[in-house]
Amino acid sequence: MTMEAFITAYGYPALGVGTLLEGGMVGMIAGGLAHRGYMQLQWVICVIFACAFCADQFFFQVGKRNGKNLLKKKPAWEAKVERVRRFLVAYQIIAILGFRFIYGMRSITPIVIGASGIDTRRFVLLNLCSTFLWASAVGCSGYFFSHLLETLLADVKHNIIPILMVATLIGCGLWVWRRWAKGRVGGRDVT
Repeated sequence: MTMEAFITAYGYPALGVGTLLEGGMVGMIAGGLAHRGYMQLQWVICVIFACAFCADQFFFQVGKRNGKNLLKKKPAWEAKVERVRRFLVAYQIIAILGFRFIYGMRSITPIVIGASGIDTRRFVLLNLCSTFLWASAVGCSGYFFSHLLETLLADVKHNIIPILMVATLIGCGLWVWRRWAKGRVGGRDVT
């Protein structure tokens, strides 16, 4: 099976699973594939949004039903949980709107929010807005980054010699600067 055939047959389901496991990176890759014509950007955003939103709702309900007990059983999460709680108390709306954009906090935050007793309707509404913005940003950034990379690589083909010369000069300059800085620091330690 070729890569094109795999993406055509399994691209969107794979994107859904990937979003549940590692949403941002997988979504950006899918956005790049949309730029190359293997997927459609609007469907990439829809799949990212649907899977991320459902995951948030699941973790929120886990927090609502059994969050306090679950969080007590996970002492390794204690530092993150405390940061989320403090931020949630001070800035409830911003915390709900923004947690999706903070890497490493996306899974635990809905549990903490659920355990804190926040109204389900409020969380659903704010999370709808946040997840849609996040899915759009992730999909579009992959799409436009792919376009930028393609444009740069096309320019690189035509200007490879000057680019290599500049890169070599920068590399040599950095090497000389590091040697000079190391000599100055070493000279001070000796005297």
